[in-house]
This record gives sequence, structure tokens and C-alpha cells, in this order.
Amino acid sequence: MNLLQSLKFTQCLAPTAVDNADFAGNGAVDTRGLKELAFLIETGDLAAAIGSTAEGTAIKIEECDTVGGSYTDVTAAALADAIAGTEDNSLFCIVVDLKKSHKRFMRVNAPHAGDGSGTESLISVVALGVRDKTPLDATEAGLTELILPSND
Repeated sequence: MNLLQSLKFTQCLAPTAVDNADFAGNGAVDTRGLKELAFLIETGDLAAAIGSTAEGTAIKIEECDTVGGSYTDVTAAALADAIAGTEDNSLFCIVVDLKKSHKRFMRVNAPHAGDGSGTESLISVVALGVRDKTPLDATEAGLTELILPSND
């Protein structure tokens, strides 16, 4: 089995820039059929720190039984501290072991950036889930298109 065949991709936050506000469009991941989930947080040019709910708090993962319900923190699923305004063009990753008890939907807690300077900070978030079984097609893998090498 090809490594990519065991993954599910979810775009949680498309590349977005804000100043002194929450990043809009922060989506949740349906963890059904997954055994592990990694949230890859990518920064672009930063003018200020990025955190969860406020720019001074660490980015963290939260979970819920329904996509639109009340989310709670996932234990030990947070960066050490907020992403500093000097950490331009960096990658951060938070991994959640889903073999332990968890709720069905997970997301990054309300990413927020800004210092009111008028200069925006840019991030994106993609989740990579390791599946219990091989996906049958691109849609099941969370992709628009999936091209795999043939075994011929």
C-alpha cells in the first residue's frame, strides 16, 4: 500500500491573512475512520503573533460530538506557546492519537492574529489523517483529484 493511500486530507483553514481578528472559515475534521490526525499549521509573512482565541495564547486543538456543537480542548494537543510574529514561513504540527477516547470532530481553536498595526499575518491549516483502511477514491481521501502510480 502506498503511504498516500492511507491518508485523508482536510483543508481546515485556507491561506488567509488578517490583522487584529479571528481567521474566518476555520473548519473541523471528521475523524471517523481515522487512527491518527496531524494538524499542519503553515505561516507566511507575519506582522503579529498568532494564537487560539487571542494572539498571546498557544494554538490548540478542540473536539466535539457534532460539527456545530460546543467544542472542548483536547488534552495535551497544543503548541508550547503562541506563534511569534517573527516566525515567518514556518511549519508547526500538532498530532492527536485517535486510538484513545475522543470525539468525532476536531479543529484548531479559533486562530487569531493581530496587533492592530494594519499589517496582516498569513496562515493556513491542513489536517492529515491516517486512515484505518485504504480510501477507494479521491473523494474519500479528501482530495479533488488523486493520481497514484500503477502497479503494472
